[in-house]
Amino acid sequence: MGRYHFVFPRWSNLLLPGALVVGAVTPLYVVLVVAYGFSPKTTDVGYEPAQPVPFSHALHAGELGMDCRYCHNTVERAAKAAIPPTQTCMNCHTQIHKDSPQIAPLLESYQSGNPIAWNRVHDLPDFAFFDHSAHVTRGVSCVSCHGRIDRMEVVYQHEPLSMGWCLECHRNPDEALRDPALVTDLGWTFEGTAEEAAAEQARWKELHQINPSQDCSTCHR
Repeated sequence: MGRYHFVFPRWSNLLLPGALVVGAVTPLYVVLVVAYGFSPKTTDVGYEPAQPVPFSHALHAGELGMDCRYCHNTVERAAKAAIPPTQTCMNCHTQIHKDSPQIAPLLESYQSGNPIAWNRVHDLPDFAFFDHSAHVTRGVSCVSCHGRIDRMEVVYQHEPLSMGWCLECHRNPDEALRDPALVTDLGWTFEGTAEEAAAEQARWKELHQINPSQDCSTCHR
């Protein structure tokens, strides 16, 4: 059987170094794109879906000063913060702005019994478990995860809610702690010195025996 000789032009030798560089860099590029480009930090922060009813947190929680727990009434005793049923809204809107076209979907829901199809903003993956009650009853404010909701006309995701972000808080929880009675006061700040604030936070940490777990099974059950 005869031999086949493949002869490439001399200039093709110049392509070899470039091919080696591309072969070495491509896997790193792919890893960076997957690890960063598709991480919650870059895909979810700022997520701001439109809602079927234009509910303004800036008006209700901010200007009117409504407590978060009036609508999200399970937050202190359950893992999930309840999305309010239509009846909660209608406690006020049977009397206030009841003829406004903006709340027409609300009235239709109230009359038909069909729930409003709210679009969830903060939606953790199914493999991650988070207990609202465990946090807010120990002095972690809503603002730590959700930002200044009371200033948002349309609610958006303020924090990445990634595993690394959660672990940062579990490793250093002191800065997130306050009197549990103040967790829904989103504009509250400690008025003393930095040293006094640290001492107060350490006091709440000791009082509630806060030692957050970093074990995988804490959130992945």
